[in-house]
Amino acid sequence: MKTTIHGYPKIGPNRELKKVVEAYWKGQISKDELISKASEINLGRVKKAIDSGVDIIPSNDFSLYDFVLDTATMFNVIPERFKYIEDSLDRYFAMARGTDKAIACEMTKWFDTNYHYIVPELAGDIKLVKNRPLESYRYVKEALGIKTKPVLVGPFTFVHLSKVYERQEGSILMKMVKASESSKFAGYLDLFASLYNQVLKELENEGVEYVQLDEPAFVLDLSDEEVGLALKAYEKVMDGIKNLKVFVNTYYESLSSYDKLVNLPVHGIGLDFVVNNENLENIRKYGFPADKILVAGVVSGRDPWKTNLKETANLIKELSNYIKPENIILSNAAPLFHLPVSLEPEKGHLSQDLINILAFADERLAELKSLKDHFANGVDLPEADIKSIISKYNNEAVRQTVAQIRNAEVGRKTPFEERYKKQMELLKLPLLPTTTIGSFPQTQEVRKYRADYKAGRISQEEYENFIKKQIEYVIKVQEELDLDVLVHGEFERTDMVEFFGEKLEGFAFTKNGWVQSYGTRCVRPPIIYGDVSRPNPMTLKEIVYAQSLTDRPVKGMLTGPVTILNWSFYRKDIPKEEVAYQIAIALREEVLDLEKAGIKIIQIDEPAFREGLPLKKSKQEAYLNWAVKAFKLSHDTVKDETQIHTHMCYSEFNEIIEYIYKMDADVISIEASRSKGEILEAFERFNYDHGIGIGVYDIHSPRIPREEEIEEILRRSLKYIRKDLIWVNPDCGLKTRGWEETIPSLRNMVNVAKRLRKELSQ
Repeated sequence: MKTTIHGYPKIGPNRELKKVVEAYWKGQISKDELISKASEINLGRVKKAIDSGVDIIPSNDFSLYDFVLDTATMFNVIPERFKYIEDSLDRYFAMARGTDKAIACEMTKWFDTNYHYIVPELAGDIKLVKNRPLESYRYVKEALGIKTKPVLVGPFTFVHLSKVYERQEGSILMKMVKASESSKFAGYLDLFASLYNQVLKELENEGVEYVQLDEPAFVLDLSDEEVGLALKAYEKVMDGIKNLKVFVNTYYESLSSYDKLVNLPVHGIGLDFVVNNENLENIRKYGFPADKILVAGVVSGRDPWKTNLKETANLIKELSNYIKPENIILSNAAPLFHLPVSLEPEKGHLSQDLINILAFADERLAELKSLKDHFANGVDLPEADIKSIISKYNNEAVRQTVAQIRNAEVGRKTPFEERYKKQMELLKLPLLPTTTIGSFPQTQEVRKYRADYKAGRISQEEYENFIKKQIEYVIKVQEELDLDVLVHGEFERTDMVEFFGEKLEGFAFTKNGWVQSYGTRCVRPPIIYGDVSRPNPMTLKEIVYAQSLTDRPVKGMLTGPVTILNWSFYRKDIPKEEVAYQIAIALREEVLDLEKAGIKIIQIDEPAFREGLPLKKSKQEAYLNWAVKAFKLSHDTVKDETQIHTHMCYSEFNEIIEYIYKMDADVISIEASRSKGEILEAFERFNYDHGIGIGVYDIHSPRIPREEEIEEILRRSLKYIRKDLIWVNPDCGLKTRGWEETIPSLRNMVNVAKRLRKELSQ
């Protein structure tokens, strides 16, 4: 059996890619230096795969920002508003980040992961302008003398995740809609099938042996019509291809319409055997085409727990009952960019217990080699003892509390309208109250003080005094801007999940376990290895101090239980919902302490609420029910007068709006800028009668929003949402922005809110 991989982390062992790209944005290095340094990082990844004994080495799975954006620009999918930029690289980054003249392309979550991709806008002269897979293949071959397997997002997934302009019913206005919901879907899929065929023919003429087309959209619930369109498209994709071996790879769930899609006219099919048993069950039921290769995803690309190699070997043996061993290629189940690069830097940092049960991207390569050596040479496989190690960290008191609420009804008893009236009378806020999502710019100075404190170079007293000064400054700034509800700025927090995990029992943190979230933004997901509890208050000191500096309300800022869960590497030995309830109970203790300390507004952020939604509709209701329950459990014992906010970003709300309503938050803040207010459609069709904070400008872009852009979004909101329920805020936290952008952006936001407030009050 051969081995292959896909999606190895792009960021470099020490986030080298982040540093070099951001240096280019700042003008510190030239374009040639950027390309040269990025190429070194890319070749380092390829060499790692070679040295690890991988048989079929991938190429074209490296990106300066986003692989979906790479695919879009490859086919000239460039919105008209960016075509004034002549330099192709600067235009590429502008599409991702925006400019003074053009709002960035929409960004949203990649399937059910925390990776964000740039949404293609299909329009204009779509054609092949740059065969990226071919260029990558040639580059690696010339540099290292090896043939590789170019990897590319498949045509169905690319079009399915794109958006197109369509005329609104009964209107002359055009709007962006998902291509998968558009009448133009079939036409665009047919167009891209022809373009992909052109790409493949050029690769075949080059002598390429293998190509991988990633089609994770094939695991979604597809209609019979969509399945038919996919089969038809691949007939065109493969037309005239004779010698090139094309693998269609699927992951994150089981292949939908297995009996049909497994017969795609390609040479191999990649299936995920880690996420559940459904792909195996389908093989048992329907078999597997004798003329095809199975790319068997047998080691995880999403969770960091060491593979039970003996169990996996038994799985491979069973697959061999249906498929000739020489027709099986072993691989990772999902892209490895969801994992940190290597466990090596963590030795001596994490406990030996954890080192013994963890595996990151490099360790997955070693696991694949062990499996190959086992089948090729009879090499013994090690025992795996994850459950017995994790059982050391059980907390019976926590488990008993969860057992008591598992089947109990939770939630606030007083209806929203009654609560909200009490809250607004107490808070004395104006119409269209203004606020922010929570964090303010974390400057180089802030990061240095935190690093010095963690390294022991300054005392706790020095560090806390510094944080106090930052809080004093941000309160003063917010008062001068005349914001209505203030925040303390979160200067003491590295990351909205990491901060809480460090203060909770049952969490571990890596030293260098960075994972790409979007572009150059990386996070270090915590590892939940034991039962979760809160030994001490987590946020009181800073928030209570901030409130002491002002007469305006200061929000208590917490990360919600579902987001902490979904943005962590969580344990797999107990149900996921039980971990969520454990976190919720710990947060509830914090919420009550904030309330006792006089904090009148508490924001419990859930940006990852939808992210955890299962891809199969049959599994979604169960998740949504316990996710709603976990959120409500985190605050259901507060007084009516305590106002609970939550924040969600970059989510498709339409299909889950009724569950968002069931969360019963007093105010929910949402993104409405990159999507040009399209996200409001969910609230236009659903009578959402709770408070809504409209995210009126994009904080992921360095551009300063114009007042007319903010006003356009708010006026659209006012058409469908009661004016007394609307709040005004940016679309997300301001941590990654600079003060030079933040202050004028917020000033514009406040100016628009005041102007509309005056108009609405007449």
